[in-house]
Parts: sequence; structure tokens; C-alpha cells
Amino acid sequence: MKRIFSESTTGFLVSIFFYTTLFYLNDWLTSHLTFGLGVNWIYLPAGLRLFLTLIFGLPGALGIAFASFFISYLGPFPHEITACVGVGFISGFAPYLATIFVLSNLKISPTLSNLSLPKLAICTLIYAALSAGLHQCWFAIRGLDETGSFNHFLVMLIGDVLGTIVLVGLIKVGLDLLKPSKLA
Repeated sequence: MKRIFSESTTGFLVSIFFYTTLFYLNDWLTSHLTFGLGVNWIYLPAGLRLFLTLIFGLPGALGIAFASFFISYLGPFPHEITACVGVGFISGFAPYLATIFVLSNLKISPTLSNLSLPKLAICTLIYAALSAGLHQCWFAIRGLDETGSFNHFLVMLIGDVLGTIVLVGLIKVGLDLLKPSKLA
């Protein structure tokens, strides 16, 4: 029991830390690529959301939701608890729902040992469509200015896919750099 609690707590805390850190790094790097409130042409944290929920499951989703709530509440969103709770919930649970769907329908093992590039691409597209759709529906329901349109959905979808591709590429390059050189 203690081991499960510590793994869950670790996943929760790691998710909060890395998601928050990457969110603000992405905001700094791509502030000129913002399309509207909560919508960016390249959104690196999208890839992290997917990986954190693939790796940590529910604790990862809860960590993302917690971090996203505070980022939204302390950031450019209206300081309305309900709107920010919804943003947090969608941010954490859209990738979690995509993960559940993909793990069960694409026969990906829970250890991710058979996660191939095509399966990752399908998972990314499902997650990005679900996330963009739920976010824009929520923004429209809450009546947030200049949000909730098809254009906002499309840009958010593109931003999530591009952000995931860039993040996966950076991780791949980083892992390749860590491998010992064959020439040495």
C-alpha cells in the first residue's frame, strides 16, 4: 500500500512540476505564436500531457489538472473558479481519456514496450482532437471572449500536434546525445 501511495504521489508531483515548468517555458518561447486565449500554434506541453498520462496514468492526469487550474487562474483567464476548474479538468483528463482509449483499442501494453511511431501518431491525433474540442466547447459555454470558434479549435489542434511532434523530437535528440558514441 505504501509503495502504491508513493508512486502515485511521485507521479502527481512530477506532473505538476514538469507541466508547470514546460508551460512557462513554452509561453516564453512562443508568446508571438499565440492565436487567442489558451490557443497557441505550437504548444509543447501538449506532448508532455500525453506522456505524463501514458507514464503515470491517473496521478499524472490529476497533477496536470491541478497545475493547469492554477496556471489558468493566475494567468490570462478570467479569475473565475468554475472556468479555471474546467480548464484544469480538461487539460488533465483529455490526455488521460485518449490514453485509455488508445491502450485498449490499439493494444499498447501498459509498460509502453510496444509503443510504435504509428501508434504514437494515432494517440497524438486522438488526444489533440479531444483536447481542442473539449477546451473550445468549454470556452464557448463559459462565454470567454474570442474563443470557442472552429478556427480556435483548428489552431489548438494544430498547436497540440506540432507541440507533441517537437517535444518528441527533442526527447529523441536528447536520448541520442546520451548514447555513447560508436567511434569512441
